[in-house]
Amino acid sequence: METIRITGVPEHFNFPWQQLVKEQPFLADQVQLVWENEPKGSGAMNSAIRTGATDLAIVLTESFLKDKVDGNPGKIIGYHVKSPLVWGIHVPGACQVQKLDELRKNPFLISRKGSGSHLMAYLLAKREGWDPQDLNFQIINNLDGAINSFKEKEVKAFLWEKYTTKPLVDKGLFGRVGEIPTPWPCFVIVASEPMLKNKPDVLINIKKELYRINKALMEDKQRFVLPISKAYSLDPRDVQEWIQQTDWAVNAEVPVQDIDNTLDALISLGLIDKKLEPSEIYEKL
Repeated sequence: METIRITGVPEHFNFPWQQLVKEQPFLADQVQLVWENEPKGSGAMNSAIRTGATDLAIVLTESFLKDKVDGNPGKIIGYHVKSPLVWGIHVPGACQVQKLDELRKNPFLISRKGSGSHLMAYLLAKREGWDPQDLNFQIINNLDGAINSFKEKEVKAFLWEKYTTKPLVDKGLFGRVGEIPTPWPCFVIVASEPMLKNKPDVLINIKKELYRINKALMEDKQRFVLPISKAYSLDPRDVQEWIQQTDWAVNAEVPVQDIDNTLDALISLGLIDKKLEPSEIYEKL
């Protein structure tokens, strides 16, 4: 039996992947899909793609593109989620911060360098007219690390997907002082170099089955509200609001303009210093 390792964050966006792994559609062909949660986020998944610790990863677009320019041998093989990711801008629930400008000189908590929480802090600085050089960061690994750091009640900022943190905001552990959406589709499917070289047919079949599930979700979102709520311990009302603004991919098309726009944004933020050709980034299978 051949095992294909698929890695993603343990969040509601990846419900279709959980369904795919549950179905195990390739057992007759001696191929088993294994899902691995990565709470540390996209930076950790980029590392797993580089080292071969995973075969496929569902990574934030901006995080993978930066890592690709920095030498990651993996490639995008399609989108998973095409709508933007809306990041909540959080502070400790007990602190008195009311305005974003109060955060510019205080630490930003990030899961790791090169992660979405890291890169989006620069995008926030650009939007607010801050000097990116003023930003300073504390690595906290994952959401639990942010929860622990916020217990200190010192003024700190933390960017994370707004519905994942909504239960913490509701409990008063986090305060939310704003939001910032990504200006690009949020999640790409990245394949490792060995998978691309040795198992392109397997990748094609996996994408076909995933997009079948995504299409069913897009055609009847309401049917999935309660299952997603239960799977990720989210309020059904929050899932209802989130699911209506989320657009899962139903085919593998990745427009060249999308890649160019994201690379241009990363260059403008000083996070990369060159652009790659789309063919170096995206493998059309």
